[in-house]
Amino acid sequence: MSDKVISFIQPSRNNLKYLEWSYNSIRKNLGYRHEIMFGDDFSDDGTWEWLQKIKKKDHNVQIFRNEGPERKGIVYWYDFLCDKASNEIVMFFHADMYACPNMDMEILKHLDRGKIVSATRIEPSLHPDGPEKILKDFGIEPEEFDELGLVEFAKGCEDKTTEGIFAPWAIYKEDYWRTGGHDELFAPQSKEDSDIFNRFHLLGFEFIQTWKGLVYHMTSRGSRFNPSSGGAPGKDSPEWIHTTTKNMRNFIRKWGTVVQHDKHMKPIVSPKYDIGFVAYNCNEEMLRQLEPWCDKIYLDLRDSDCMSEYIKKEQPNTTYDLDARIKLYGHNKISELHNICVEFDCRGLNPQNFQTIIHLADILQQSGEIGVMEYDIFKFYISSMDSYEKDLILVE
Repeated sequence: MSDKVISFIQPSRNNLKYLEWSYNSIRKNLGYRHEIMFGDDFSDDGTWEWLQKIKKKDHNVQIFRNEGPERKGIVYWYDFLCDKASNEIVMFFHADMYACPNMDMEILKHLDRGKIVSATRIEPSLHPDGPEKILKDFGIEPEEFDELGLVEFAKGCEDKTTEGIFAPWAIYKEDYWRTGGHDELFAPQSKEDSDIFNRFHLLGFEFIQTWKGLVYHMTSRGSRFNPSSGGAPGKDSPEWIHTTTKNMRNFIRKWGTVVQHDKHMKPIVSPKYDIGFVAYNCNEEMLRQLEPWCDKIYLDLRDSDCMSEYIKKEQPNTTYDLDARIKLYGHNKISELHNICVEFDCRGLNPQNFQTIIHLADILQQSGEIGVMEYDIFKFYISSMDSYEKDLILVE
């Protein structure tokens, strides 16, 4: 048995029956040597009362509560609980996950500094299949969970590793804090994991997925399918739809692309260039489509009304200062203000050539060169091909 111990990081909000199911799996299958860090995010389903009872009989847990009135979200809780954890290894473990026997040993035998190790998820088919997980139904609620069937099935799983990262994942705390932790841009949740995975990737960490370290995952019960938020198994909650939509836009603002990864969930990070758009004849809806894809967008004076309306509606959804991101071009020579300036008339945009905007980073990486170039409705003024994605690693 490894002498290393883990601090399990488990925020939860109105997830009591899953949290209790998850806790029991850790203690039954992994023992009492690992610390469990619980964060109750203003639950009203009896979670805090249950945690207080657990604390009295299990001295290797720490419990914390947000008294509200608003939830803080996992972006806050991950950093808070990691900071409070007693052990030098932490594992981010969702409240709807069951730890299979020996999962900890399989994780720890691969874990070292500079490495991040993920367990393999066994899931019912509530989400599409993928080569990074195992689809096998052992129940979608704790009361119908086929524990014996799962444990027997897990014994036959292949002993191999692949390269990828997703929950649950384990890391040394000192490595975790090399990024500064999770980015509050993505509070309270959604896309925060893809963001920090990009940053780990840029730091050169090795990603390891063990296929003998297993969890059963009842999937997305924290918000997406959580009944307390208006969700159900396979039904997205309005809360989750809002947060995932706004934070995909924030992810694009930060990284210049949508979330990218290979088939095993290893992050793909494109270059982040300094890009300014000069957009003629832009209306409010087109501004909504364009703004996240550049560092700044410049509009004509006659478009100032749509600019102010858009900022008023969108500013509550981001920590970026939209007044600084959206400007009137006036007499400025925009090609001198950014390394890359893209000039176009919005009246010529269509679903086909908008793909140029979406894939701009990769197009520039493959074909961009210093000078002036034209493609479709776009005119490019390129003074430098320097990129700054590595400047995004650290969150202060």
